[in-house]
Amino acid sequence: MTHVIEPALPDDASRLGPLLLRAWLQTYPHRGAGIDEEWIREHRGSSATAEGIARWRDFIEAALRDPDLLFCRVVRSEAEAEAGASAETVREIVGVLCGRRGEEVTLGPMYLLNHVRGRGLGDRLMAEFLDWAGGARMRLWVTEYNEGAVRFYRRHGFETTGDRELWQGRLPNVRMTREAASPAGGRDG
Repeated sequence: MTHVIEPALPDDASRLGPLLLRAWLQTYPHRGAGIDEEWIREHRGSSATAEGIARWRDFIEAALRDPDLLFCRVVRSEAEAEAGASAETVREIVGVLCGRRGEEVTLGPMYLLNHVRGRGLGDRLMAEFLDWAGGARMRLWVTEYNEGAVRFYRRHGFETTGDRELWQGRLPNVRMTREAASPAGGRDG
């Protein structure tokens, strides 16, 4: 099986909403925070509805019109599947990373499904994002108890700021930033 990273296309919107919900169901259940499948479906299930898919399509189309302002890449897995007498390539979206340029660059969402984690795809996605963002200051929110994601972002130069939020009154998030690169190529800070 191979994995390719490429810009999202408008037709991908119908798969990104369900991907987001699936990634949340894999990543965020936490008894101590009171986050279970029902809570996730209540607060993120709309991503897989017609409205959520339309929002994805709008974002993707905007990113294609203005790639300097918006970033959206998908990870596709490609595998040969036997279909009767002939082989057919089956393509599935297994990850996504989006970002937006403003006063600083905002990273998010970024998700990989569990079955493709640990293969370097997150690092490849991040490398493309960092290249797109250039030396700009970056920020993101990450769920505090998602220790693997916190470690991943630290490895890519992000640090926690101490800012916290409870998304929808329950999900404990922390702010992470990556300072702007200095003109000499080093890090400010």
